[in-house]
Amino acid sequence: MRLQKIRKYLEESKMEYIYTEVEDCGSLDFDYRGVPYHIWEFHDDEWGVETNVRNGGQTEDITGDDYEEQVIAIIKDWK
Repeated sequence: MRLQKIRKYLEESKMEYIYTEVEDCGSLDFDYRGVPYHIWEFHDDEWGVETNVRNGGQTEDITGDDYEEQVIAIIKDWK
């Protein structure tokens, strides 16, 4: 199971999500206030995610050792 920190945060926030895993990379899909969001993990030269959590209409890559914490920080700013 991947993306454990983000999944734990979503569960604690009572946000429903769909989790899938392909080739050892996790993927999360969920809605917040009617907007669909996704977090797709990848591993090229380094681990990271492609996500639209900062801007629902545009994706960006977030990389680094703390990519899950970065995503969680963005989601926390929604409230």
